Amino acid sequence: MKASKKRKLESKGWKVGSAAEFLELSDAEEVLVNMKLALANSVKSLRQKKKITQLDLAKRIGSSQSRVAKMEVADHSVSMELLVRSLVSLGASRTQIGRIVGARAAEQKKSAGKM
Repeated sequence: MKASKKRKLESKGWKVGSAAEFLELSDAEEVLVNMKLALANSVKSLRQKKKITQLDLAKRIGSSQSRVAKMEVADHSVSMELLVRSLVSLGASRTQIGRIVGARAAEQKKSAGKM
């Protein structure tokens, strides 16, 4: 958000902050949420890049198409282990996965489409 817009909102009585502040997440919780979002975005990005359908990915990992759809939006019911397993089945290396979870939130948004 631009600083001028932030000042304008604050002058009108609005409080401007992050989603983590709004949700009152601890630092650890915020890191985990960002990691899960990065993994989910990468699953979708890599799957689309390889022109694989959700159903094909589901067959590869022994799951269902609806589960893959939930994975790609980082549904709370999806484990990080399943996201990592899916990336591996799509050909991601340990190094690539390490970069995904190690990147900052802003970097993750930029690089989601580059994988």
